[in-house]
Amino acid sequence: MQTNPASSAPAYTSLVALGDSFTEGMSDRLPDGSYRGWADLLAARMAAVTPGFRYANLAVRGKLIQQIVDEQVDRAAAMGADVITLVGGLNDTLRPKCDMNRVRDLLTEAVERLAPHCEQLVLMRSPGRQGPVLERFRPRMETLFACVDELAARHGALVVDLYGAPALGDPRLWDVDRLHLTGEGHRRVAEAVWQTLGHKAEDPEWHLPPEATLPPHWAARRVEDVRFARRHLLPWIGRRLTGRSSGDGLPPKRPELLPFETA
Repeated sequence: MQTNPASSAPAYTSLVALGDSFTEGMSDRLPDGSYRGWADLLAARMAAVTPGFRYANLAVRGKLIQQIVDEQVDRAAAMGADVITLVGGLNDTLRPKCDMNRVRDLLTEAVERLAPHCEQLVLMRSPGRQGPVLERFRPRMETLFACVDELAARHGALVVDLYGAPALGDPRLWDVDRLHLTGEGHRRVAEAVWQTLGHKAEDPEWHLPPEATLPPHWAARRVEDVRFARRHLLPWIGRRLTGRSSGDGLPPKRPELLPFETA
């Protein structure tokens, strides 16, 4: 880690991101069909103030906390990055059956193995879209976030509270699949992490929802509900019932800790 005389924030020289679709960047789609997401946006900001900044993103959509521990944790620890971000366990809470004690144990294992191998570990209380899905799984999510808070206090990790940000519960910042943030949502997450790492705010109001707009007409909402169920909900349920994942066979997004080239 370097020092930055122009800022009170540490000039971190490297970042490794671990997790699932949230950290991979779905649904912040680029013109070529790939995903950008908050971690790429954060890396670009950090690279802009630190020459030679390096970045790896080991996230793969659909990963459960056991898979993150098995496939990503040791790899990330070996990279020796200044900053490691870990977001995992939420996919587990959305499964029909979920052993929260096991999720807590695995998250604890991940943090204990990562914390000694970086200057700063960053954990998150993940965002939740307002609606019936959030209400159904809220108890599990809050159990997970309580564990995040406990582990952060024990290991000196930073916690980015996205769950408590009104903006990130607003359905307008979520994609049509209702599972992933839009590009604007990812931008706000990047801003939140940026500020948590000690950098000067570029958007002090990232946590506030967009200006109020007229809600869509009842008929339009029903049409959208049917489209959502057919295109996203039913395939998601099918994968849960068959034990498949949208990330099966996919490689990590950015598997090596390499210099990040800014545009």
